[in-house]
Amino acid sequence: MSKANLLWLQSGGCGGCSMSLLNAESPNLIATLENAGINLLWHPSLSEQTGTEVQQLLEQILADEIPLDLLCIEGSMLRGPAGTGRFHLLGGTGIAMIEWVRQLAAKARYTLAIGTCAAFGGISSSSDNITDATGLQFEGELRGGLLGSDYVSRNDMPVINVAGCPTHPDWVTETLMQLVLDQPQRADFDAFSRPRLYTDQLVHHGCNRNEYYEYKASAEQPGDLGCMMEHMGCLGTQAHADCNTRLWNGNGSCTRAGHACINCTAPEFEEPRQSFVVTPKIAGIPVGLPTDMPKAWFVALASLSKAATPERLRENARSEQLIYPPTLHKKNHK
Repeated sequence: MSKANLLWLQSGGCGGCSMSLLNAESPNLIATLENAGINLLWHPSLSEQTGTEVQQLLEQILADEIPLDLLCIEGSMLRGPAGTGRFHLLGGTGIAMIEWVRQLAAKARYTLAIGTCAAFGGISSSSDNITDATGLQFEGELRGGLLGSDYVSRNDMPVINVAGCPTHPDWVTETLMQLVLDQPQRADFDAFSRPRLYTDQLVHHGCNRNEYYEYKASAEQPGDLGCMMEHMGCLGTQAHADCNTRLWNGNGSCTRAGHACINCTAPEFEEPRQSFVVTPKIAGIPVGLPTDMPKAWFVALASLSKAATPERLRENARSEQLIYPPTLHKKNHK
């Protein structure tokens, strides 16, 4: 069985998804790729080839001398100035990165956008977006991007958006393995072409603050133990990702570290219209409610929950340390 060739290019961004990918473990990244039958043709941080060697490799792919099975693009596509792409030339080639990506995407069996920048534009497209940054097949929530809404790879698939800022290493490796070892269908990806292997979950699932959420015992200041949805901007009940059941580095997540979830797997997360740690409200009711709960239900349940909040949770929620542990209940023996 021949190996699947993977090419990884970096465009406009911080390189954080590659840094995250290096944390793949049990087994490590290289062993995972080898076990899945994936041959890494080139990665800007992991490969030795540079300059003319890389350009020759790319030209061989375009000439169909080397098959390209998996094209992974990290970072947003910089189309400026005036659509020329010359804000970002691939080093040593004199050719805009967007031109390389267009040509290579036409050769790839699967094209993957690694990270929210490559998927939707991300941080690079925020504010005035002077570089005219965009995603591969989305510009924010709108289809289009660099490759256009009609683009499909040689295996008749749209761009696969492994979104996150950064992505969890397992989201990348498991998606690659799914593409190589299985027969992926469009139904395996959600409306934003994100792999359902992690977007069928919410960050809220598995959050260690869920008891506080159930009773609406809320944190009021950074460092408080309570639920961060009501006052601290947490979007975990709306964010599609499994961060609290598939922990980072084996034991971490944003909410476990005491920071609100900012929904970084979603398009346009970088423009929240308010501070990331402030919950917008109308008449005292949070604007960002759980995605599948009607507002009237939430208000009614929140009122009941607060009325029933145990004193233990109410006090602990506003503290940086556990004050009152759960009470021990002894069985009555007659």
